[in-house]
Amino acid sequence: MPTFNAPDGTVLAYHATGDGPPLICLPGGPMQASAYLGDLGGLTAHRTLIRLDLRGTGDSATPTDPASYRCDRLVHDAEALRKELGLERVDLLAHSAGANLAALYTTHHPDRVARLALITPSVYAAGIDIAAEDRLGAARLRRDEEWFGAAYAALEAVTEGRAAGDDWEAIAPFWFARWDEEARAVRAAEAEQRNGEAAAVYGSEGAFDPEATRAALAGFEGRVLVLAGEVDVAAPPRAMGEYAGLFAEGELVVQAGAAHFPWLDDAGSFVSAVEGFLGA
Repeated sequence: MPTFNAPDGTVLAYHATGDGPPLICLPGGPMQASAYLGDLGGLTAHRTLIRLDLRGTGDSATPTDPASYRCDRLVHDAEALRKELGLERVDLLAHSAGANLAALYTTHHPDRVARLALITPSVYAAGIDIAAEDRLGAARLRRDEEWFGAAYAALEAVTEGRAAGDDWEAIAPFWFARWDEEARAVRAAEAEQRNGEAAAVYGSEGAFDPEATRAALAGFEGRVLVLAGEVDVAAPPRAMGEYAGLFAEGELVVQAGAAHFPWLDDAGSFVSAVEGFLGA
């Protein structure tokens, strides 16, 4: 397991697996160890995945300054990884909350990003509003699931700002196309893989400047893929289309039947879409 030093001296780890050109992968959570990304549905057959464990997660060290968990400060860690790998420009993939870091990295280092793949991305850094009906509409596509009634009631509570503690766990089936044993295992592993203290700091005050970020992303000249899941309540397709539209060379792909983890939902479709974009 290779390691390198962040600018503040924190020892960070990354995991390199697969064959082909390197693809730096930023995990979501926020602040979840990169292990959950696995081989991204077999993308390792085409790319060498460089999965970064963000500071305080996975095999990376805990920093002395907890404020360094803030998303804009993690940009320095991503740039240190690029330098460690000796790459002039990188292909960058980010999932969920990791897309906020990818957006800020692209904002600050646009000349270092060749292609950007945002997988069911969080939109906080770009300041896109996701309407409650966008989430509920995606959820209603699952109305035939046996768990739908309780999960949908909990999602309504979440979108209306009246969620109780149990409601967040009740909506878990919506994150996956199949609420099966594999999905339950992925969900259960989050508790150990995610750094709660770091997550609380990640998007804290000062982390994001949406207006400035949107302006910078509009000027980015590289190609961008925004991959949405058809039934994803976290990153519904309408909002993902708005995100793709921020970029001069943005492309929206909606993976049929997929939720928030599209490589688990249909590995073949996911790999085809991502590799088709990266290899074009």
